[in-house]
Amino acid sequence: MQIESLKVFCDLAETESFTKAAQINNVTQSAVSQQISSLERQFNSLLIERSKKKFRLTREGEVLYEYSKQIIQTYDSLYSKLQEIKDIISGTIRVATIYSIGLHDLPPYLKKFLKAYPTVNVHVEYRRANQVYEDVISNVVDLGLVAYASKDNKLEVVNLRKDILVLICHPQHPLAKNKTVRLKDLAGQKFIAFEPDIPTRRAVDKILKEHDVEVQVVMEFDNIETVKRAVEIDAGVAIVPQTTVMQEVAKQTLVQVHFEDGEFYRPLAAIYKKHKVLSPAMRQFIAMLKGPEGGKENIK
Repeated sequence: MQIESLKVFCDLAETESFTKAAQINNVTQSAVSQQISSLERQFNSLLIERSKKKFRLTREGEVLYEYSKQIIQTYDSLYSKLQEIKDIISGTIRVATIYSIGLHDLPPYLKKFLKAYPTVNVHVEYRRANQVYEDVISNVVDLGLVAYASKDNKLEVVNLRKDILVLICHPQHPLAKNKTVRLKDLAGQKFIAFEPDIPTRRAVDKILKEHDVEVQVVMEFDNIETVKRAVEIDAGVAIVPQTTVMQEVAKQTLVQVHFEDGEFYRPLAAIYKKHKVLSPAMRQFIAMLKGPEGGKENIK
């Protein structure tokens, strides 16, 4: 019996998917099935109730899962400690990120990190916010990058920085001539919004509601790039993180306007599964995402 087989079993138990377990471990679904069958022969026990309708561990499978988690965590801690002793920063980091962070916030940090640690491979996937959480909890990825991080007892949250929110509009829009606007100036305006399940949409809706402002939502999109394109054709105005529109503002295809009512922020965070053993590479990556002072803070 090899520790790899126990890890495959744990990944299968957590994802309840042979496809995802295969993906996490870079093997075929057939290989996952073979390793599970091998464990069942090894322990002379049925570990999974095989049904097309529902995945379920047997009682023996639940016991093996609990002990296997402890074994894998101990092994990962040992491997990580040995790397620290040898001062080795290498391996692969799997990251899932929402589009706006992946396209606009992450690239400079990633470039700096890969230059400092060329033997580390960082694999980045762009996902909707709810999918980022799912991928982190099911161990499909090591790290998630999100905005307005949700509290979850299965996750550790590392707060990063805050993006200021600004109003964007077409250069010929009446509000574009102003250096600042009040939120009440948006009342009745055609508004380009994110889809309702996206955290930034919920935050913007809350801001507008708190200031008793009603806008006319004419379009809803699931990513920042499409929102910007809609504003560029003067379909409406939008409230977005300032870092996501720097290029368009520089090219003068969009105008950004700050709010008189105060500054509103979008907090960014890195999330990873609770009790996950962070490799030296992951620790350094998170520290870099936190900025110059990041390395001084304790990362669990």
